[in-house]
Amino acid sequence: MRTLETTSPSFPAEFAGLLASAKGADPDVASAVAGIIARIRAEGDAALIELTSRFDRLDLTAATLRIAPQEIEAATASIPPEQKAALELAASRIEAFHRAPLPSDITFTDAIGARLGLRWTPLDSAGIYVPGGKASYPSSVLMNAIPARVAGVSRIAMVVPTPDGILNPLVLAAAHLVGITEVFRIGGAQAVAALAYGTTTIAPVDRIVGPGNAYVAEAKRQVFGRVGIDSIAGPSEVLIIADAAQNPAHIALDLLAQAEHAEDSQCILITDDAALADRVAAAIEDALKTLPRAEIAAASLSRFGAIILARNLAEAAELTNRVAPEHLQIMTEDPEPIFAQIRHAGAAFLGRHAPTAIGDYIAGPNHVLPTAGTARFSSGLSAFDFLKRTSVVWLNQPALAAIGPAAITLAEAESLEGHGRSIAARLGLNRP
Repeated sequence: MRTLETTSPSFPAEFAGLLASAKGADPDVASAVAGIIARIRAEGDAALIELTSRFDRLDLTAATLRIAPQEIEAATASIPPEQKAALELAASRIEAFHRAPLPSDITFTDAIGARLGLRWTPLDSAGIYVPGGKASYPSSVLMNAIPARVAGVSRIAMVVPTPDGILNPLVLAAAHLVGITEVFRIGGAQAVAALAYGTTTIAPVDRIVGPGNAYVAEAKRQVFGRVGIDSIAGPSEVLIIADAAQNPAHIALDLLAQAEHAEDSQCILITDDAALADRVAAAIEDALKTLPRAEIAAASLSRFGAIILARNLAEAAELTNRVAPEHLQIMTEDPEPIFAQIRHAGAAFLGRHAPTAIGDYIAGPNHVLPTAGTARFSSGLSAFDFLKRTSVVWLNQPALAAIGPAAITLAEAESLEGHGRSIAARLGLNRP
C-alpha cells in the first residue's frame, strides 16, 4: 500500500488521484451492455438462452430458466444445521432492523380546514440480483429480499448466474427462508434486462436491486427510468480511522476483508500515528501469506489502497468526508466525537470490536450501500426503497375559497388560464 502524508506539498494531487483511481467508467462496457439489452428486448427468452450459453457455459431451455421448487427445497435440506441456524439468526436481525423505521400514513387538518395527508404503499414487484457461481453470497439474498418483504412487496423475482451449472445451495436456502419461489438461473446484463423489460418466461418488475459486476451495474444504469434501481454500485470500499492504541493486526485483517472482494476494491487507513501505520503495513504482509484470496487482495491494496498519515484525527474526519466511503470504521478510544464530524458514509462501525465484516452478515443494517463517493447524496438499501409516497388533498368549499384566489393569480401569471378557470369555476368567479 502506498503511504501519503497530509503535510507533503504533493498530498492534494496524490489524494485527488486516489479518489479518482477506482471510479472511472468503461465506454466499452456501456456499448456491450446496450447491445445485450437490445437483444433481450427484441428476442426475449431466445436471447437469454443464447447469452447464458455463451457467458456462463450453461445450456438452458425456456422451461429450465426457472429453478424448480423441488430443487430449491432439496438445496435447503442439504445445508448443515449450523449454516441454517446462522441464516435464520441473520434473517431475524435484518428484519428487526428494517421493520423498526417503517413509516405510518399521516393526515392532518390545517388552519383553513383543508385535510392533507401522505399514504405509503409498497411496490407490486421487485427483482433482486444475486452474484452466483464460485463467488456466491447468500447474505445478499437476505439483505435485498427482507427489506422488500418488510415493505409489503408481494412478488419478488430473483436472478442468480450459475456458470458451468455451479450454484451454492446456501443461496437457494436463503431464498427459501425469505419466501422467494421465483428464482432464475441467469445473470449479467441480460438478467437485468429481462427483469426490466420482461420475456415470455420472466415478468417485468418495478425495481431492481442487488450487487453485480461492471456489466450488471451498467445495465442497471441503462434500464433506470423503465424501472427503479437501488444504486449503480461500484467496487467495495472501506476507510478506517485509527489511533495509536489500536491493534495493527486487527486493522490489517479489516482492510484485507474488503480487499479480497475484488482487484478494484478500495481500502484506506487514516491515522495520526506513524508507528501504527508501519505496524499495519507489516501485519498486512504477514496476513497475506495465509489468505486464500491473497492475490486478489494484494492487487487491490497495491492499485487502490493507501495509508494516510494525518496531522490529527480531526483532519482524518475531514478527509473521510471527502472520500464519502461505503464502509467507515472508527477505531479510536472514543469514536463518538469523531463520528459527530462525519457527514458522508454509507455505514459506520464504531469501536475496536465492530469490524465491517459483521455488517456484511448479521449486525442488522443493510450491506447494500452507496459506493464511489455517492454516500454524499444517497443511503443504503432499506424498506423505503420498496415504498411509494402518495400525497392526498381533501378540500371543502370554504377551504378552496380560502386559497383558490391565490392559485388563480399564480396560474394566470404563468399564462395557464385553463388552470385558473378550473379553480374559478368552483368559486363562482368569472374569468375571460
